[in-house]
Amino acid sequence: MFTGIITGVGRIAAVHDLGASSQHGKRITVEAPAGYLDDVGLGDSIALNGACMTVTTLDASRKAFTVDVSAESLDKTSGLADPGPVNLEKALRAHDRLGGHIVSGHVDGLGTVTKFAPVGESHELRILAPASLAKYLAYKGSVTVNGVSLTVNSVRDAGDGCELSINLIPHTIENTALRVLREGSRVNLEIDLIARYVERMLGAGAKEIA
Repeated sequence: MFTGIITGVGRIAAVHDLGASSQHGKRITVEAPAGYLDDVGLGDSIALNGACMTVTTLDASRKAFTVDVSAESLDKTSGLADPGPVNLEKALRAHDRLGGHIVSGHVDGLGTVTKFAPVGESHELRILAPASLAKYLAYKGSVTVNGVSLTVNSVRDAGDGCELSINLIPHTIENTALRVLREGSRVNLEIDLIARYVERMLGAGAKEIA
């Protein structure tokens, strides 16, 4: 489990194919900030842009690690197949503060940035989410964008999906890889876990009544 509070910004330094066919995944080498990997061991979970991955190797200097990403994960996520900055979060420990919201590290869908521009001291981020996720997105609700726990400021349903507006404070811009987003960028979205369970409970109850 994760919280959506980014603990470091790393960089995908290398991407290697694990096979020749489209059914093969990729091995990704991620450079981490100084000291970030001091308490990380093989098999530990680290979320990359909101996607939970398993550490498969650590270099001798503990400045980089690798993860193996399956073809299925690559198909359902964005930002893991090319070199560039990446948001990092280590798995939640039992005694950690839940500073964001409950995040599973499983990407529910891909959104497209429709606007990313300064507004006062902050930035407005607008994202067109798939129509299938629209029912889970609510005013002042939580959403995870590339691993970052954020609050939805507004929601507007559209024929091709659902556009949500988010305010990013300067701290978020300075301390996450969201600062590199541009109009047209694809982002990983994870809906609020509680909303998922509420839908399931209400749906099951309706079937029992019927």
